[in-house]
Amino acid sequence: MQNIKLGFIGFGNMAQAMVKGLLLKEVLPADQIYACAKNWEKLERTTGSFGIHPCHDAREVAEQTDLVIVAVKPYLVKEVLEPVRDVLKEKAIVSVAAGLLFEQYEEILGTGYHHLSTQPNTPVSVGEGVFVCENRHSLTAEQFETFQNVFSNISLVQLVDTRQFGIAGVIGGCGPAYGAMFIEALADAAVLYGLPRELSYALASQMLAGTGKMQVETKTHPGAMKDAVCSPGGITIKGVAELERKGFRGAVIDAIDAVMRK
Repeated sequence: MQNIKLGFIGFGNMAQAMVKGLLLKEVLPADQIYACAKNWEKLERTTGSFGIHPCHDAREVAEQTDLVIVAVKPYLVKEVLEPVRDVLKEKAIVSVAAGLLFEQYEEILGTGYHHLSTQPNTPVSVGEGVFVCENRHSLTAEQFETFQNVFSNISLVQLVDTRQFGIAGVIGGCGPAYGAMFIEALADAAVLYGLPRELSYALASQMLAGTGKMQVETKTHPGAMKDAVCSPGGITIKGVAELERKGFRGAVIDAIDAVMRK
């Protein structure tokens, strides 16, 4: 990691979440990270808060770094990258621009470039994210290993087929919003019964984090995890039954279906 220089073209919420996680987990030191953005004054403030290098433009980022993260809005990617194609030729290019896949980058950059399309999610900021990656890419084996070595420290790095990239990205990317709604709902119920708000959030959040980690580490079927908590005639199964009557699982599936049909 001592020789890796990481650059961000675009420094919005997702790019900042990635930097937060990398610094929190001490994956890279701040002086090996560079970023550019359209608003220079805002960029100076945000990069200053992290202690990383602000750059005036995409060319400066590409010239200073080896691993370049494209973190601008999808409609801006072509406009931003075309003027710096010459300096990107030997770089590892990782896109976090939603919806732009291998074929689109081949059209924007042309052949002979090394690029990978990904969809990370905001929990990378605390080192517990998901990095969904299109399995069709043109990074060299060494470049992909470098990418994986960096970002596996703050996320689950998962390659998926191009056909599955959309749904995998929705689960990882939209899921935190739905999880947060569940935390809020549990906390509201706790407050209804007299528990302080801050404590309600802490208990609900740790419960969800712990349950998720337990499933990831044990690979236990979620149904079996649910069954293990539900004693015959007990209080938990009464709540489960009410959730089923209210269409809990169907509502979640419908939410994902609504996103996929957008």
